[in-house]
Amino acid sequence: MKHIYNEGSSDRTLLLLHGTGGTEQDLLQIAEMIDSSANVLSVRGNVSENGMARFFRRLEEGVFDEEDLIKQTKDLNDFLTKASGDYQFDRDNIVAIGYSNGANIAGSLLFHHEQALKGAILHHPMVPRRGITLPDLTGMNVFIGAGHNDPLCTEAESKELYEILEGNGAHVTLHWENQGHQLTLPEVDAAKLWYKEKF
Repeated sequence: MKHIYNEGSSDRTLLLLHGTGGTEQDLLQIAEMIDSSANVLSVRGNVSENGMARFFRRLEEGVFDEEDLIKQTKDLNDFLTKASGDYQFDRDNIVAIGYSNGANIAGSLLFHHEQALKGAILHHPMVPRRGITLPDLTGMNVFIGAGHNDPLCTEAESKELYEILEGNGAHVTLHWENQGHQLTLPEVDAAKLWYKEKF
């Protein structure tokens, strides 16, 4: 997977996962704001949709290709294991920061692979899959950044994801902004405060 790795001074690694049409450069500044001492592993999605990079295919807006989601999630999980060996970082101390499509693949890691992540900051995620049994997420810390006026990730969708994760043992903070689907500085600031408290 095309990626950037920047070694930090701590034993934590931030996994950066961009939104649709983004690149591995997009969230580097946010990682610096959240934890300037952490290692940074920023990954570009392997799937192209009309020339735009994504982490998995969708059938239409808001409708995921579940088969591809499962495959791409496994591939990303395997990549994290390989990268931890290549770059000598702690595989058990990865916190994901994802926006939109990147938040969805991060959420999918939580849904499908036990202990794939130490925690996650999900900016404007959707529910990755419904009607499946999740791993035990006891002790997992998750931040969800949501928008009251988000046309893609509705209030109901955000609340549903919160309830699913909480119901499987995660400690979830649901933070609201009065914005749409865009990622705003106040939302990043809220994630930063949450991160400092939890990690």
